[in-house]
Amino acid sequence: MLKIWGRLTSINVRKVVLAAQWLGLEFERTDAGHEFGIVKTPEYLAKNPNGLVPLIEDDGFQLWESNVIVRYLCARHSPGQLYPQELTRRFDAERWMDWQQTTLNPAGRPAFIQLVRTAPEKRNRDVVAQSVKATEALMAVLDAHLQQREFMAGDTFTMADIPLACEIDRWHALPLERPPRSHLQRWFDAILARPAARGVLQLPSS
Repeated sequence: MLKIWGRLTSINVRKVVLAAQWLGLEFERTDAGHEFGIVKTPEYLAKNPNGLVPLIEDDGFQLWESNVIVRYLCARHSPGQLYPQELTRRFDAERWMDWQQTTLNPAGRPAFIQLVRTAPEKRNRDVVAQSVKATEALMAVLDAHLQQREFMAGDTFTMADIPLACEIDRWHALPLERPPRSHLQRWFDAILARPAARGVLQLPSS
């Protein structure tokens, strides 16, 4: 059975759990990280020397890095569907997965840190404002992209949609005013409507 280490309040763990549930996999998840500890123990560090979550173990194969885990699970269990076989579509999906990690997440993370992990009296409004400005510009990019297609890499759901859904979910949960983006909202609502999203999206983050 697939084993997953990590707390569901982590966006990166949610990616892995969403992928596993979308694929219909049986798995065992162990809370780890932050208040749950475990990640700094010798046993865990032997499996993931970074001391971070998520981590999976699948038939003895250990793997860390959230988007890589999503790729692996989709390639193993859904080749040609969630993991596109045609090269241009596959690397279109890869591009958006990398964009989530290298562009969208760094833009929105400062606002998340200030509004969720920082006491109200210590929050820096300028940091929040800069983060919101940068992130909403990227949301406009996503909205325009989704005007032309149902999902991130075409007309069907692929691995590309998983990390972005988790990122959008966290952004929407922040106590912020944001402009309506009809195409982005249509895409996100379609994902929320699937049973696989239950217990993963629209949960508190920490």
